[in-house]
Amino acid sequence: MTGTRTSDDRQAPASGTIVGLVGFGRALAEAGLSVPLDATTTYLDALRHLDVADPAQVYWAGRAVLCRAPDDIDRYDAAFVHWFGGTLPTASHRQGRRTRTARIAALTRTGDPADGSGDDSPHLQVAADDTDLLRRRDIAELTAAERAHLGEMLTLLRPRPPRRPALRSRPSRRGPVDPSRTLRDMLAAGGEPVRPRRHHRATRPRRVVLLVDVSGSMTPYADALLRFAHVVTRAAPASTETFSVGTRLTRLSRALRAFLDRWGRRGLARGAVVVIFSDGWERGDATLLGEQMAQLRRLAHRVLWVNPHAGGEGYEPIQSGISKALPHIDRLLAGHSLATLEELLEEVHRA
Repeated sequence: MTGTRTSDDRQAPASGTIVGLVGFGRALAEAGLSVPLDATTTYLDALRHLDVADPAQVYWAGRAVLCRAPDDIDRYDAAFVHWFGGTLPTASHRQGRRTRTARIAALTRTGDPADGSGDDSPHLQVAADDTDLLRRRDIAELTAAERAHLGEMLTLLRPRPPRRPALRSRPSRRGPVDPSRTLRDMLAAGGEPVRPRRHHRATRPRRVVLLVDVSGSMTPYADALLRFAHVVTRAAPASTETFSVGTRLTRLSRALRAFLDRWGRRGLARGAVVVIFSDGWERGDATLLGEQMAQLRRLAHRVLWVNPHAGGEGYEPIQSGISKALPHIDRLLAGHSLATLEELLEEVHRA
């Protein structure tokens, strides 16, 4: 898809001519972005349902369909500006993210050399309001000092593992009458009436399975998510299993199939709360991912998908991977900040 632009090819979004936008594909190829034919067809079909006079709608439709990985976004933005002219609909937002200053003080010495304490070890000086802001900050935007403090805050989380009904019952002051224990008390009393003994249904931990995607597109979040998984595992080591999924070229379907073949169908996922941490970027045909998610949904008690990009403003789950998985998950969560990870813990507990 290479060539030179002509006056017939170059059509601004305001022209209302969708056919002219085919030339935009050549501009993407010149920018180094590989766009399959089916993606171009999907893009043109999407534009038929949008207002092509609105540059923002044209931009977001192309970004959602033509970008297959986060690394493609910069090339797409450059080609969009070069072809249509003007500025990006998100230019001010993107620049604001780059220029955001850290809200946590740098490493400083807390001891005064004149006081004779001799303690010159560095400490993070964090105010209470700054700590609350840090809880809501996007992990990918944190500085090294902020990431270090976030690691400390993760260790303070107190996960409450989910429970499931057990076959046995436990003695209780309230609940239905326990016939066996009541009858034994009557026999011990010589057949005289006694106070009825009661019981309630016992519970036992429900298994939790964490699948953490640590591929290239998840690199900004991988360290924090693995630390989070360690905290959850430490809270209930007997009923928690954690797997790191190195999908390389974001072929999550292969990794998910390997998990189901080796562990899932053997009982590890049966009746479990399965949490998948991934951004949903899936190269190529995502049909296989949908099939694997359908199998996982039949095995698990609940399936939660944590996508860090879901916390962004205006996000819609239309990427190839997440769109195929969405019908087979119980809830899509963000997980891009400490606050959203705390929400995830509550969701797991309620399961």
